[in-house]
Amino acid sequence: MSSLKIIPLGEMGNVTRNMFVYEYGDELLIVDCGIGFPESSMLGVDVLIPDITYIQQRLKEGAHIVGMCLSHGHDDHIAGLPYIIPQLPDFEIFASPLTAKFAQARMDDAGLRKEVNIVDTDVPVKLGSFSVDFIRLTHSVPHTRHLAIITPEGIVYHGSDFKFDLTPVDGVLPDFNKIARYGDKGILCLLSDCLRVEREAWSPSENVLAATFEREILDCKGKYIVTLMSSNLHRIGLLAKTAINHGRKLVFIGRSVEQNVEIANALKVLSIPKDNIVHKKHMDEYRDDQLCVVVAGSQGQPGSSLVRAVYGEHPILSVGKNDKVIFATEPIPGNEANVYDAIDELSRNRIDVAYSDVDSDLHVSGHGGAIEQQLLIALLKPTYLLPIGGTDRHRVVYADMTARMGYKKAQVLLPKTGEIMEFSQGTAHVAQTLQLKTMMVDGLGVGDVGSVVLSDRKKMAEEGMIVIIIPTFNGMYDAANVKIVSRGFVFMKQSDEILKVIKDETAQVLATRPEEGELRRLIEKKLSKRMYEETGRTPLILPVVMSI
Repeated sequence: MSSLKIIPLGEMGNVTRNMFVYEYGDELLIVDCGIGFPESSMLGVDVLIPDITYIQQRLKEGAHIVGMCLSHGHDDHIAGLPYIIPQLPDFEIFASPLTAKFAQARMDDAGLRKEVNIVDTDVPVKLGSFSVDFIRLTHSVPHTRHLAIITPEGIVYHGSDFKFDLTPVDGVLPDFNKIARYGDKGILCLLSDCLRVEREAWSPSENVLAATFEREILDCKGKYIVTLMSSNLHRIGLLAKTAINHGRKLVFIGRSVEQNVEIANALKVLSIPKDNIVHKKHMDEYRDDQLCVVVAGSQGQPGSSLVRAVYGEHPILSVGKNDKVIFATEPIPGNEANVYDAIDELSRNRIDVAYSDVDSDLHVSGHGGAIEQQLLIALLKPTYLLPIGGTDRHRVVYADMTARMGYKKAQVLLPKTGEIMEFSQGTAHVAQTLQLKTMMVDGLGVGDVGSVVLSDRKKMAEEGMIVIIIPTFNGMYDAANVKIVSRGFVFMKQSDEILKVIKDETAQVLATRPEEGELRRLIEKKLSKRMYEETGRTPLILPVVMSI
């Protein structure tokens, strides 16, 4: 007899890399396909993506993918598509209008041509044994949806990132009626966003930022420069309205914000008159006090438009003494250092800069507080609860919160990374545990960077490296002509003593005439120890055998 399995492939206790597989029999339904952000120790890594080894293995065993559904347009839910889709057989993708266009743009940028089906909220999508109903919710990106996934085992409510904004910028309220109707039908399991569970209060409406933008623009004598998450279109809309009311033209700088605004205007999610938008290449035709510049790079990403402008390296945008810079968002955990570096540079240059630490009204969360999460639970009355989208501490606080609502410990599912939850005849248990890997994207490589490579990069960054070029002639090592190249360790031309030590130690190893593989190991071991004795550092040792 078939059962329902829920497989989180982006790891549990992780805010990003969102990807879930719902499995019934040989049918696989995928929900979301996001990226994560590398830790500071992951040198050279661009992004992290979910490990889809389980999907690939099930496909070899005869399973098939019935489709993929996307909940909303944030990169941690859709930006993994260009990396994941080429590794899987063809299947259909479904999303709300804005999410679909965002997803297609990510794939187009990667040269991947794939259409995303646009779904309205009235007709469920039939995908094999599953039926998926898209439910309107509010979040920090428009057209956010929750998914009611109807399965042979019961209804699972996939409630990723959300808040209940009762005065949304676009006037489109969460669909409380549909949520309540599903609660009346009976929910087997609720997967709920738990990121803001530590805050009891209701999250403020996005609309409160209108007054903040108005207050901040009043005393700005130069360019009014605002950086925010490029997908936060409602916030961009509020900013645009403020700027236009003060006679300022809007300039968008940065590929992500330019692309997103163009898509949003085409879909009428934004309605900024074209006459009020100035192309970035023509901004020098206007006085600084006639401009409101919306620039990408709110997380202080190296190489972003904002960071280049802050350090005077942007070809178009400069930040002058009369300008004001507004950070209308908060740093994502892990990005604090980059953000504060940019703020510090602006402060050193006596630029007027506003950010959430000095003005808490500059940002409101897109995630609901504990009261909103409790309301979702009350409306749905699920048998089981599975908190998602937060760290381990958020999941535990969520479990404590639900206990106060009368839920028993066995009803709150807290699977560890890799654990598969299985539902059969109304009961839930851990079916098996996967060994999920942290999949890293490095340039064009996907998943080919491992702990050894990262360790070598870290050592090179901190300690430098020594390359020992060993020539061979007629199969014999030529110790007399060994060449030494150093990078980031010591300046070899001024370190004759170190150079002699390296050559002497290498010659001793060569004299034993080991096999090539053993030669490398012996030289690395011997020189690593000696370099630490001589310099207190352990550079990366790289012996290279070259036939001449």
